Amino acid sequence: MAHAAQVGLQDATSPIMEELITFHDHALMIIFLICFLVLYALFLTLTTKLTNTNISDAQEMETVWTVLPAIILVLIALPSLRILYMTDEVNDPSLTIKSIGHQWYWTYEYTDYGGLIFNSYMLPPLFLEPGDLRLLDVDNRVVLPIEAPIRMMITSQDVLHSWAVPTLGLKTDAIPGRLNQTTFTATRPGVYYGQCSEICGANHSFMPIVLELIPLKIFEMGPVFTL
Repeated sequence: MAHAAQVGLQDATSPIMEELITFHDHALMIIFLICFLVLYALFLTLTTKLTNTNISDAQEMETVWTVLPAIILVLIALPSLRILYMTDEVNDPSLTIKSIGHQWYWTYEYTDYGGLIFNSYMLPPLFLEPGDLRLLDVDNRVVLPIEAPIRMMITSQDVLHSWAVPTLGLKTDAIPGRLNQTTFTATRPGVYYGQCSEICGANHSFMPIVLELIPLKIFEMGPVFTL
């Protein structure tokens, strides 16, 4: 999860998030190069005495500053489109979870476990245990296995919400009357936090998301839900 004074992105816990971090670094290097060249040109303009004022034609320069931006856009667009298509792939998920947004809590349904349904509310400050995170911990966590493709079916019962877990690279809108889906495969066990990322009313800041990811063997051994 994020920490105070953090500058970069959160550590990746899924292959998609690893790809997003790589693309972020790739685009950032291109931006740095463009900024350096622009600042260098401005510096030369301000410090160099222009002695030749008769140049009226510069075909080579015009070609360069037309072709070079096009090449840069292609270098940014190709990996971006690749990741976009990767996020939409659904390859035979091992488990399907349905998430329903409400004002202001989440309802989860394990469709592969006999319709197991429970609500997930933010823990009030008076109920926090030592080590719990204020405004982020919930009474019922979503327990999922790692190293297995998980499909999330996301919708809403009232207003627009957004189911987002940054460390997994997930952010999907919950829209009333529409069922959106996203998939992920977690690579490390742990507890990962997210929040609703769509302004949904007065208590928008108080509907966190908590995923508890455990090894697949432990998940298959028996009930891991403490409701």
